[in-house]
Amino acid sequence: MKPQITKPGMTIEPSSPKDLSNLLAELHEETKLWHPCGLSSRINWGPPIEKRSKPISTRRLNKVINHSAEDLTITVQAGIPYGELQDYLAEQNQWLAIDWPWGTNPHKDTKSSGSIGGLIARGLSGSLRYRHLGVRDQIIGIGFQRSDGIEANAGGKVVKNVAGYDMMRLLCGSWGSLGIITELTLRTQPIKPAHSQIHINGPFPELEEFRCKVIRSTFTPEYFDWVKNDPNEWKLEIGLASVSDEAIKDQIKGLKKLINLQGLELIEEEWEGPLLTHQFPRMHNSDVPWLIRLSIPPANAKDLICSNEIASLKKWNWRFSAGTGIGEGWETRILDIEGISQKNKVDSLRNFIKKINGELIILMQPKNIEIPLKSWEDVPSKSLIEALKYNFDPKSQISIGRLPGVAS
Repeated sequence: MKPQITKPGMTIEPSSPKDLSNLLAELHEETKLWHPCGLSSRINWGPPIEKRSKPISTRRLNKVINHSAEDLTITVQAGIPYGELQDYLAEQNQWLAIDWPWGTNPHKDTKSSGSIGGLIARGLSGSLRYRHLGVRDQIIGIGFQRSDGIEANAGGKVVKNVAGYDMMRLLCGSWGSLGIITELTLRTQPIKPAHSQIHINGPFPELEEFRCKVIRSTFTPEYFDWVKNDPNEWKLEIGLASVSDEAIKDQIKGLKKLINLQGLELIEEEWEGPLLTHQFPRMHNSDVPWLIRLSIPPANAKDLICSNEIASLKKWNWRFSAGTGIGEGWETRILDIEGISQKNKVDSLRNFIKKINGELIILMQPKNIEIPLKSWEDVPSKSLIEALKYNFDPKSQISIGRLPGVAS
């Protein structure tokens, strides 16, 4: 039976890959606009969706297809909530080394994490990248459907797979602009039973010197972050995980030596580890007017932290990796006139970050700004990206305005 196309704005939830394929073929034939979504938990991030575009959800494609615990791999459908996937793996004493998306509250609602397909489509690595590399490095195989409903696969089911073009890295971070992800094979890891978290406070120059020493050392923390919670001063946070409490104590002992040399203060506390909870705030998207994503060379973080541009943003919280320079900043106040006026300050910060060879992406901004800032700007390879988009989506149907590297 031919699937029925619903009214604009109404989310369509195919119950099988075949139903999805038939639906996309019909949309392709009629040149209708559409965009992928999982649980729609972060559909408001990034550039706005074209109003005529139809949301196609993978919510009902949410099964675990195969879990090879001995090979440390798992194959799932893209609509499974990330939190439920972590819970499933935890029963086998394993986990995915991918950060909980910003705004997740896993203790209250595992679905607040959104779908694993949406997480991969955004491709936004977090603090865990310092130890475990990025989101795209966790993907072994991927299945997706093109704009015409044709199914395609890349990668495989085993860790060692290097045949052909790495399509997985192309789709990861594409923001759903090239096709809809339907299936993923991912690396898993054994859960380390021992955890600890330490906070390092003190004058900024000494903190920066300590950061440099840790980066050059043999320490391997789970994460190593610059943190500022308004109105507090900047500090460093380190999360440690290992096979035993003794191994954790040895790491802390070594870190204490470096901390004491710089005359800094150390505060140690218990930490559940990245599996159960993470250091990011459990805030709903509607609680903040501004949420930005920054990526800078780690050595240039000192310039950013000491800049007038970042100091001008009052009542903002910041967290980004001291080792990779990737993270977020968000405004914590309820939206008011002053919040809207911060548009110019955010734009100035973007220009400053460009000067220090970084990039700023706007994930959320106040809806009542008359002329909003562009979520991302054009990159030098814009023409190549657009040519690639044409080959995947010749009728320009998918996620119009959400092509990374091309300003909408």
